[in-house]
Amino acid sequence: MNTPTAPSPAQTARALIKELQEKFAVFRDCQPLAIGIDKQLLTRMPELDRKVLRTALGIHTNSLRYLKIMEKATIRFDLDGNAAAEVTDTHRAHAVETMRERFKKDAEKRKALRDAEQAARKEAEAERQRTEKLGQLLAKFSRNGN
Repeated sequence: MNTPTAPSPAQTARALIKELQEKFAVFRDCQPLAIGIDKQLLTRMPELDRKVLRTALGIHTNSLRYLKIMEKATIRFDLDGNAAAEVTDTHRAHAVETMRERFKKDAEKRKALRDAEQAARKEAEAERQRTEKLGQLLAKFSRNGN
């Protein structure tokens, strides 16, 4: 018996982000969001699941595009695109640090992958050399035995 599985929270949150981008330019244009934007959204869209909304906002505000905009932003915007508040130096610094950490992790992953590939190539070469030596020994002793 197949029972339909519910979409994962991340899938649901990603669908919500798409919906928010369609409805609100502030999401579509990836503008800095006003503090408390979640309350504005819940007022306008009371059917939203708070947990899914939190996940969606987390995905959106941690996206590289949003962080790059926050790095230089000076003003936050509400759902209607009106200036809501100033972006603080602390929030700009947080965006910069988050990107720095992400780039550092990505670089470490790439290095680990390169190192693993290099180790695999060395192992394959060593195996090829062992096989070649065994083949030479086999050929040498099979000739002597005849």
